[in-house]
Amino acid sequence: MNIFFALDVETANADMESICQIGIVEFQENKHVNHWGSLIDPEDYFDPFNISIHGITPEMVNDAPTFPAIYKALREIEKQVDKVIVVTHTAFDQISLRRAAQRYDLEEFSWIWLDSARVVRRQWENFRQSGYSLANVARELNIEYTPHNAVEDARATGEILIKAIEQSGLSIETWLEKAYKPISKPIKTSHAQEGNPDGPFYGETIVFTGTLSLPRKEAARLAALSGCTVADGVTMTTTLLVVGIQNRDKLAGYDKSSKHRKAEQLIAKGQNIRIITENDFLVMVEKL
Repeated sequence: MNIFFALDVETANADMESICQIGIVEFQENKHVNHWGSLIDPEDYFDPFNISIHGITPEMVNDAPTFPAIYKALREIEKQVDKVIVVTHTAFDQISLRRAAQRYDLEEFSWIWLDSARVVRRQWENFRQSGYSLANVARELNIEYTPHNAVEDARATGEILIKAIEQSGLSIETWLEKAYKPISKPIKTSHAQEGNPDGPFYGETIVFTGTLSLPRKEAARLAALSGCTVADGVTMTTTLLVVGIQNRDKLAGYDKSSKHRKAEQLIAKGQNIRIITENDFLVMVEKL
């Protein structure tokens, strides 16, 4: 039987280990058959900006389980099938689970991961370079869902993969291989530092702010190797902002840098920018 799971998480702040909600949807023979979701007490602070995105507040997670309890529930999936295939839209949800497991000194999940954004870029030409966010792709494929609800995001992710399977005629096993092969025609970019077109994060435009633990030049090299285009400032093309340590003496009385504030302003206007910590960035590029 053809079985896979789609997964999504929401976080309390820019640190990707601060999971405050999880959703997982089971698909059998390309049909939605079951779903499960839960709020999670991240045992961490809630950034007001994150609350404005997903609407989850500290009060809502007062009686919610912590990640170790959710971890036990997720492990039960492994008893259902011999091979656990889990689909996420981009690799960031995978990174969140890995970071959360590391935080609590738990064994990382040895699931077979499939990034549906990589599938999308290979299946539909108009999404090859950009515009392959979950919301954009779902809109294009007439998939209705409620964004920033973990179960709903997971369902949309699974349905996008099913559309790709149906239109391509390729099985999920074939996509597990094809999604991680190079795209045949590298796409040129006018930015100063191009991303590796075969990198897992090709199509992302990344900006750094604050003090990093490694030289900025080295961070830029790793980002470009992973596929990101590296830019100096936050603009309408930015998709990733990596936040290092902020020197409050240089923030002119603000809690966040000008790049950070501008990114939040653009997100509020509908731009798809993900704000992550340096630790998350290092996990993102650690296998390069």
